[in-house]
Amino acid sequence: MAEAVLETTGLTKIFNSFTAVSDVSLRVMAGSIHALIGPNGAGKTTCFNLLTKFLQPSAGTIRYKGEDITGLKPAEVARRGMVRSFQISAVFGHLTALENVRVALQRARGGNFDFWRSDAVLRRFNDRARELLAAVGLTDAAQIPAAELSYGRKRALEIATTLALEPELMLLDEPTAGMTETDVARIVELIKTLRAGRTILMVEHNLSVVSGLSDRITVLTRGKILAEGDYQTVSRNPDVITAYLGTDHA
Repeated sequence: MAEAVLETTGLTKIFNSFTAVSDVSLRVMAGSIHALIGPNGAGKTTCFNLLTKFLQPSAGTIRYKGEDITGLKPAEVARRGMVRSFQISAVFGHLTALENVRVALQRARGGNFDFWRSDAVLRRFNDRARELLAAVGLTDAAQIPAAELSYGRKRALEIATTLALEPELMLLDEPTAGMTETDVARIVELIKTLRAGRTILMVEHNLSVVSGLSDRITVLTRGKILAEGDYQTVSRNPDVITAYLGTDHA
């Protein structure tokens, strides 16, 4: 039976007198795709920033693989295998797709990016970089500057740089935001292939995106968990229909 790889208890974040996240207890099971969704202003982004350690909670605990990581910094949890997509986000527009992934792979050298090294020294990362580009459907873009890629392909490149860090738990922050329908379909298929050997937690606004993708969905509203379960369960929940579907599909 799968165990929880990421678990929160009573997670709360208060800004001055405003409670953005209130008493959120979440369990993300190993090997699953878990979606955190909700209407605008539901607290998704704040909750995601708490989980990825870009914010410190006002109360509550966060555990990753049984370890309390509540007080750790983003880089510390990344070294443990919990990596936020677009953390290296910075796709460097003047570098090719291959070079962008190679920069991420250089983390294996202990954080020294070796910009001063000869190209011959850095070429040893090329084979793995090409494998990662192939994994996200960018084989043909290896020598194209990132600035020339379409928006959807830049997002795929950002995912490739995240994969270079070999995450056990990958956290995706609205991976389809601002995309065309074609790009959305491509990214959804990509996420399906990425699940092999890892756990994925994604924040998403679009319920239709996660309907055929997620094993479990947690719906937030006003900073609290409104409902949780598979798509069939949450999509039929009257409170979800009112708070979420009613807003988007009126």
